Amino acid sequence: MRSGNHSILPSSRRATQKLRLLVSPTAASGSIKASTAAKMKALISICIGITIFLIAARAASALAALAFHRLHHRPTASFFPASPSIPRKAYTVLINTWKRNDLLQKSVIHYSKCAGVNSIHIVWSEPNRPSDLLYEVLREAVHSNSIRGNSIELIFDLNQENSLNNRFKEVKDLKSDAIFSIDDDVILPCKSVDFAFSVWKSAPETMVGFVPRMHWLDNSNSSLDRYFYGGWWSVWWTGTYSMVLSKAAFFHKKYLHLYSTNMSQSIRNYATKNRNCEDIAMAFLIANETGAPPIWVKGRIFEMGSSGISSLGNHEERRTQCLNDFTAMYGRMPLVATNVKAIDSRSSWLW
Repeated sequence: MRSGNHSILPSSRRATQKLRLLVSPTAASGSIKASTAAKMKALISICIGITIFLIAARAASALAALAFHRLHHRPTASFFPASPSIPRKAYTVLINTWKRNDLLQKSVIHYSKCAGVNSIHIVWSEPNRPSDLLYEVLREAVHSNSIRGNSIELIFDLNQENSLNNRFKEVKDLKSDAIFSIDDDVILPCKSVDFAFSVWKSAPETMVGFVPRMHWLDNSNSSLDRYFYGGWWSVWWTGTYSMVLSKAAFFHKKYLHLYSTNMSQSIRNYATKNRNCEDIAMAFLIANETGAPPIWVKGRIFEMGSSGISSLGNHEERRTQCLNDFTAMYGRMPLVATNVKAIDSRSSWLW
């Protein structure tokens, strides 16, 4: 009997325990939740650990690069001396302006602080000469901002005719090969400009700039190769471009000569008549000479003005017409599309 009683009791206890689990699942559910919470904590800990490791690795790399730079290189201010014997270690700032002396003054003051500048040329197309007061204010600003005896020239390039082609007139006796073409209402940090200059030095035949645009084939008309002008949003969406605008771009000084003398007079007349598209004409010229695309450089652009040509109505339609008219004048489309973008990895996490 004892053995029978002993064999029955454990079985009834197991039944009771199962019944308790069925009647009250709280304990099992709590156990599952505790297990899930533990796994989540472990996952979060792993993610935090990986993040800390990546930050530490990035910081170590940056410190190593900085130490190497300090060991093997001179300070930036003396790295770009303005000397005729080394024309690719400095650049000329070419500022296009029109009746906005306040913006011109801000632009000259800013770019005279950039280490790579050895001269500033102002394209002046107004009917009246610049006033003595304006010249003195700008000259004093340039003089005070010259770095370590690096004397920056300030020159007004005076023009008799009011034409958009004036911004690309040949400038004689330039000390540097590189031209940084900029509108008077566009400000870029000196660090971005100097990085773009370093990119240009690696490809001095092409155009290097901050404002990309694209020519798109118009598929609605299959019988003719017609194109339409793609503004910033089309470039942002596709990552594809074929031009960088001269409102903020580097190019070789020889293209000023080619624009003024070798390029078809009909294209220069077109830009003068329509008061538009001289920048597209320069993009066509360089692409036709090189057979290569330009290079887009990432950089923050601050535009101070709001009364330029691009603010006028039907701007993109007019630019589309320029693309097709210039293509007809060249007999082909010289622009080359690309997806390449230059980013300064020293100051950007996403590259």
